[in-house]
Amino acid sequence: MSSLRDDALAYAGHQVHVMRRREVGTLLSWAGDLHGRTMLDVAGGDGYWAGQAVRRGARAVSLDLARHKLDFGSRLKHRPSLVEGDALRLPFAPATFDIVMSVCAIEHFDDGPAALAEMARVLRPGGDLVMSADALTRADRWPDLFASHRERYHVQHTYPGEQLTKLLADAGLEVVRQTYMFRSERAERLYLNLSAKGGRIGWNAAAVFSPLVALSDRRAPDTTGSVVLTHARRRQP
Repeated sequence: MSSLRDDALAYAGHQVHVMRRREVGTLLSWAGDLHGRTMLDVAGGDGYWAGQAVRRGARAVSLDLARHKLDFGSRLKHRPSLVEGDALRLPFAPATFDIVMSVCAIEHFDDGPAALAEMARVLRPGGDLVMSADALTRADRWPDLFASHRERYHVQHTYPGEQLTKLLADAGLEVVRQTYMFRSERAERLYLNLSAKGGRIGWNAAAVFSPLVALSDRRAPDTTGSVVLTHARRRQP
């Protein structure tokens, strides 16, 4: 009974969300056929999304510093291997993984470039990095909302697509494709309002607006937005 309850809580927390299902669904689709491939989810929390990769045939590992999240993840049905560790000092040998995934984590790190260098280090040549990050390309229009967002979620830096592309190149990774979510000005303000005023419950309650946000994104130019999704590949030697 406990396992069923925990699985239900994890589903509600991760899938019933204004953006996570579309966001991570896109990243996993970009990773391609996962069967038999090794994957690392960096700062993967309870391992729920890495567990979805397990369901698709991957041999997945989720790494996080939060022991309580790992303890919860250990009770989930489709759990990956769970490792307690620091994204800035990944406890893995070079060229260990076929795929590295990171879901809106890098903005919380003190040193984003160091984290990207570590992700590149543990990727095999030709391996794929699929990641998302706070971009918030219009944040300066709503400084109070942005300040609340940064404080509530401990956001250290934001990463517009052009800047992230350069940092990835410095780490030896070449961007394959990139796209924004919450592209329009109205959608970006919604994102910041949910973050600044709604908190965790707000993200889940706003799940009903997910189809509208997706429709809005399809109609808006793919040049700005709140969250940037990126698929990069480690260069061959």
